[in-house]
Amino acid sequence: MTYHCDSIRLEKGMYAESGKSFTQVLETADPSAQYHGTPLEGLDAYQRQLKRFDIKVKGALSDVVEKFFHTTESSVLFPEFVARAVRQGMEAENILPAITAAVTRFDGLDYRSIASVPSEEEKSLRVVAEGAALPETTVKAQTNLVQLHKRGRMLVASYEAIRFQRLDLFSVTLRQIGAHIARMHLSDAIDVIRNGDGNENAAASFKIGTKPIGGTAGTLSYDALLDFWAQFDPYEMNTMLVSSDVMLSLLKLEEFQNPLTGLNFQGTGSLSTPLGATLLRTSALPDGTMIGLDKHYALEMICGSDVQVEYDKLIDRQLQRAAITSISGFAKLYQDASKVLTLK
Repeated sequence: MTYHCDSIRLEKGMYAESGKSFTQVLETADPSAQYHGTPLEGLDAYQRQLKRFDIKVKGALSDVVEKFFHTTESSVLFPEFVARAVRQGMEAENILPAITAAVTRFDGLDYRSIASVPSEEEKSLRVVAEGAALPETTVKAQTNLVQLHKRGRMLVASYEAIRFQRLDLFSVTLRQIGAHIARMHLSDAIDVIRNGDGNENAAASFKIGTKPIGGTAGTLSYDALLDFWAQFDPYEMNTMLVSSDVMLSLLKLEEFQNPLTGLNFQGTGSLSTPLGATLLRTSALPDGTMIGLDKHYALEMICGSDVQVEYDKLIDRQLQRAAITSISGFAKLYQDASKVLTLK
């Protein structure tokens, strides 16, 4: 049976259409809606092209890299294969969705966010008398621009070195590249939470043993955690980013060592805290540091571009130095929705 996808002409220019990804360009030319009730239902336009050229990208019987380059048209599919594998690695390692309140798509390198900075008077819950004016919340553009940063890795390999490698194995390397890029973006996010986005909105920082946080400097205690938790009103500390040593200190707290917590950790690898916050460990934080935040109000992620690959080089088999990049930045939304605690 012949399908419309078999007659689509593939060319390099499909990667260069402004505002559209390669898959979106393919979907425009070959809409998925027309495959309802056919054996190709459930595949997107790119997957249908893999089917067209009989390229298997997963499993022990996956094809070798060279299969993409059997024809001029099939070689056009290779950059998208690389980009998809990198995105899989980014998503697998990505904890940004757990700490961002909103994601904004933006085509540029300098972004101006909005902010609402209520005064103590505006935060108060006042009774509004009949006929009286309602309290106001002012929303305005930030004074300074938020800079977006390009993060990425260079793929360095000769075509001869990888041409006979199975695609399933090659994708492992690409997913690792994606994981590295995701960690770079997370490091950028943590820097913005701690130091602000250039608009004098750094997170408040507290130290154990210094008022209002009790305890002894250098030692994490449950009482110190409660004091830190109490600083978030009217926000909720529902997420905690911690360094590896702070994670160990938390696990050793007596209040944390209850049967349900241990069973959940051993069965799923997921951790909860006595304060009900989601606990996330990251090497992007320096030792002895914890960030508490209300994920619903703390941070905005600005995506300048999806995963970008140098498609010309990949299509022409010039893999010696092919850049794989992603552009993003972060803006603080509500300054008091995130705070930093250091052990000493």
